[in-house]
Parts: sequence; structure tokens; C-alpha cells
Amino acid sequence: MCGIVGYVGDRRALPVLLEGLKRLEYRGYDSAGVALCVGDGDVAVEKRAGRVQVLEQAVAAQNGRLSGAHAGIGHTRWATHGRPSDENAHPHADEAQRVAVVHNGIIENHDELRRELQARGHAFSSQTDTEVVAHLIEEALEAGAAGGAAAAEVAAAEEPGSGGRLVRAVRAVLPRLRGSFALVVLWREEPELLVGVRHQTPLVIGASGGERFLASDISALLPYTRDVIVLQDGEMAEVRPGSVRLFAFDGSALADRAPQRVSWDAAAAERGGYAHFMLKEIHEQPAALEQTLRGRLGPDGPALRELAAGPAAAALAEAQRAVLVACGTAYHAAVVGRALLEAWAHLPAEADLGSEFRYREPLVNPGDLAVAVSQSGETADTLAALREAKRRGAIGLAVANVVGSTIAREADAAIYTLAGPEISVCSTKAYTTQIEVLALLALQAAAVRRAMPPAEIARWAAEIARLPAWAGEALALEPRVRALAEWLAAQQHCFFIGRGLDWAAAMEGQLKLKEISYLHAEAYAAGELKHGTLALVTEDTPVVALFTQPALAEKTASNVAEVRARGGRVVGVCTHALRETAAPVCQDLLVLPDVPAPLAPAIAAIPLQMLAYYTAVARGTDVDKPRNLAKSVTVE
Repeated sequence: MCGIVGYVGDRRALPVLLEGLKRLEYRGYDSAGVALCVGDGDVAVEKRAGRVQVLEQAVAAQNGRLSGAHAGIGHTRWATHGRPSDENAHPHADEAQRVAVVHNGIIENHDELRRELQARGHAFSSQTDTEVVAHLIEEALEAGAAGGAAAAEVAAAEEPGSGGRLVRAVRAVLPRLRGSFALVVLWREEPELLVGVRHQTPLVIGASGGERFLASDISALLPYTRDVIVLQDGEMAEVRPGSVRLFAFDGSALADRAPQRVSWDAAAAERGGYAHFMLKEIHEQPAALEQTLRGRLGPDGPALRELAAGPAAAALAEAQRAVLVACGTAYHAAVVGRALLEAWAHLPAEADLGSEFRYREPLVNPGDLAVAVSQSGETADTLAALREAKRRGAIGLAVANVVGSTIAREADAAIYTLAGPEISVCSTKAYTTQIEVLALLALQAAAVRRAMPPAEIARWAAEIARLPAWAGEALALEPRVRALAEWLAAQQHCFFIGRGLDWAAAMEGQLKLKEISYLHAEAYAAGELKHGTLALVTEDTPVVALFTQPALAEKTASNVAEVRARGGRVVGVCTHALRETAAPVCQDLLVLPDVPAPLAPAIAAIPLQMLAYYTAVARGTDVDKPRNLAKSVTVE
């Protein structure tokens, strides 16, 4: 998730772009850049790794060259392809710097397009997927020199009403792109024109008098206007001072669309209208899960390009053992990953806390696979555990969200979750996408180790592909969860119980509740209740019981009956298929779609996240910044 901003109008564009980037910095903060049409007829690009403040300093050193421009585009980056650097920062331009592009999303076939362009003589200056778009547009604008293919595409786009030359060139490129993208394009031949494109990634247009703005998020527009046009998937916009023309990808002109009035304040706009970033990020999970899957599932199974070759790919196929190291929420995802590696790939595995791993003389052998799971990729204990495993001869694999992070760099290979920035300290979409990536990893291990028949691998791949839709169904439980939270907020303690993978889900549920609501919570394997914990259950003690594992559901129901006999109040979280098992022993039920047992922890987490969120709201805590906690723990 990155931030895009664009401007055409009467005022100086640079201050508008910089202000917009500051407001969008929460969407990405690895690097930032601007491109403007300057007075000498050039597209001037200035970009820097780091925060927007670093870019501001670089721009100030330009001695005013950029200050007179009245059109420009800007970008603040959350790296997905290529480490954070000056070269990989957006905007990206063609070699002659005639065209500049900013992009939010992923171009899945960028490697193929890059090789094709290089074969025609193009030279690239970055490792990003986005740069191929600038070169393709340049070819389309100069269609006669593109070997015929681009010429035919542009010519086919020149029917009446299909927009100007830049619109037609961009349109000719779109069929070549696979993935998700919001694009804004600047061309030096028409310095008062911006072209915007939306395909599965947000883009909005702001209007005020003769000024027009583009942004990936409404928050960037609020200092200037509250009148916005929201582009829909499959739409392009030709944006000039005082006008916006809309087109479908097939070139047909769309009817004018009146701007809608936004009533949010600036803070709410950054959160997309949600009260807190955590709630916004909970609701982003279907999209995040979809983003994580793009380009990683084929018709026959997983296709993790990161493991196509190299020592980590060899270890996945040949290792005798795997160890997953992580802390906090990531550890709970690792517990699920361990179970999937054993069940699907028949690879002996263990999950260990990064903070404990080094201090017990771990038995790690040369060639073992060490998987380090971390949202930030900077977690100190997890990094130390990875280093220790590698010191003992293991092959390191990172599962991280931040491109170029230390853990990702020091591992032999990295699989990025691509969940986008998490602003709230309390992790939500990072956790569910970690489980999703670990499921892909386990399934790929099953394939390369021949531990599962091809038909079975294809079946599980199809089930993993349904995770985004199941997440959307789980979000529909929100009104019921909110009502339960009003009751839970008045309690002092809460227990979470489950068996098998439900215990992993219970551990994550209790962590969410106590870290933001400050209500004491504990998770137990349900079978352990009778070994001491039942002494703590009295009248109306809250207990959340998970029922998503069919083979263990009846045993869990027996444990819950023991809780009920002592007066506890039980909230059951069950799949639809297990409703009849859970209902007789639970006072309240939250019913999930019928997710297969190995994948259920990812979906069961969603109502538990909402329960923690609404309990915290009812208790009046600082949801996004809970006391004593930080987003990334970079010290031991």
C-alpha cells in the first residue's frame, strides 16, 4: 500500500504534492518522490529513500527549479519490489524522461515485460515492477518505433471519443499488465494533463474551481477540497485544469460524474472514515489476503517465485527439519505454520519464541530450514534467533511484511506478506496474511517433497484462494461481536480455550484482548482446564471457546460443559458445520463460514480481533497506541 498524489491547476504544484505526501505517509514511508513539468519542457524527477522530510530537503537544494511547475505527481512508497532506495523510489520515468508514472499495487508479470523491453534496447534504473509501465507508455507514444505491436494497439484505440494521445497510449498498455494497479501518468508534451487509472486499487479525484487533484486516499485532498470523484475499477480519467473526462478501459467515454461531498475531518480521512486504524485494518483483511495471493497461486498449486531456486528452495525440498521462530502475534502464526508443514509436507517442525530460542542450546543441524516470521522484519529477538540458527548451519527463510528489512536481508530468501503498512500497534492483517503465506509455504513444500498427490495439492490451493471471501463473511459478525463486547468490557478476566489449531487461535485472541483493552486474559489448551485452571472459573466468568476443528470439537464441548457446570459464561466461535456441537454448551455463538480446519485460524481471528477492539473502545483505552507497547520491538 503506497500513497499517490497529483495536481493540475493555477497554484504551484510542489507544495501541494509535498503536503499530500505528508498526509499519505502512513500508507508508506520507505521512500518518496515527485515529478513535475518544469519550464524548460522537461519532466523533472526528484526522489529519495526515507521519509518525506528527506525529499523536502532534496527539493530545497534544487534552487527553485521545481517551484514554478503547475502540474505534477508524487508518491510515498511501501516497498514491494526492490529494497527502499533512491533508485527504487517513485516516480519512475522512461530513459528520456518524457513520461513519469506513479503506481500503487503490483504488476505480476513485470519480469516478463522487463525482459521483453530489454530485448528491444530499453535500459532500466530500478528493480521495481513499476518502471516497466513507464517504458511501455513511452513505446506506445512512439508507436512507430515499437516494432508494430504497440502501433497496432494505439491505432486501434484512436476511435472518436477515446481521449487524447496520452490516454490512448496508456489504454494501449493496460492489456499488457497483470495484477492490481492505480496509476497516474505525466507527459512533458502536455504539461497540464494527468491520466489516472484504477484497477483493484483505489484512486480518487478532487475538484475545486479550476484545480484538479488525484490521490490514493481522500486525506490528501482535504486541505483543498471536499468534492471528490471516486474512480471505479476499470476506469481511466483524463484530468486537466477545470475538467475531468472518464473512460472505460475499452476506450468508451463514460458519462460525467458529479463529485460527491466528503464530510470527514482530516484525521478520519486518513483512517478511511473508521474511528481507529485498527478497525480500518481489520476491515482491510479481505483485500490484504487477496493482495498476498496475487501471482502466487496457479491452477495446480502454489507458485512462490521466491522459492523457485536457491538454498532456501533446496532446503524446502530436502531439509529433515524446520524450525519457525517468532515473537508475539507472529509466534501464533508460526504455531499454525508448524502444524501445516507437518500435516501437509510431512516435514518435522517446531515453533519457538525468538526470545527463548538462543538460550536453550537448540538442536539445529546443517541444512535445516529456519523460518523467521516478523511483520516489521526488525524484531530483535527473532533476528537474533535467525542468526543463531544460521550460525548452526540452517538455511534462513524470512516471512515479513517490510521489504528490505533486516530479517529479510539476512535470510537466504524472503517471502513478503504484502499486507501494506499497519499503523495500529495491535496487529491484525499482518497476522492473517502470515498464516496465508505459511499455508502457501507448506503446500509448496508438500509439492516439492511429493508428500501429497497433485490433485490434493490443487484442491488445497483452491481452498487457500477462498480465504479473502471467507474473511469478508467473518466481518459480517461485527454487530453481534459489538454487543458481546459491551458485556465483556465490564468484566475483569477472560479465558480463551481450544484444542489443536483452535488453541493457536485462542492464544492470538487472548493477546489481542489484553494488549488493547487491558482486561486480563489467558489462553489454555481446553484439555488442560481440569489440571488446575477450572479453579479460576466462577459464576459468570467469561470464556471464549473455539470450535473450528471437527476432529476435536466433541472433546472441546466436553471441556466447555465443565466450565458451564461451574457457572462460566461461554461465547462459542464455531464454523457453521459445528454449530450443533457448540450450541448446547455455549450461551452465545459467533458462527463462521465452513473454513477447512487447517485454514480456520486465519478466519477465526477476525471476530476475536473485533471483540478485542470493541471491548477496548467500551473501556475507553487508546486503541491504536496501547500503553507500554510499540509497533516494532527492536531491542531485547
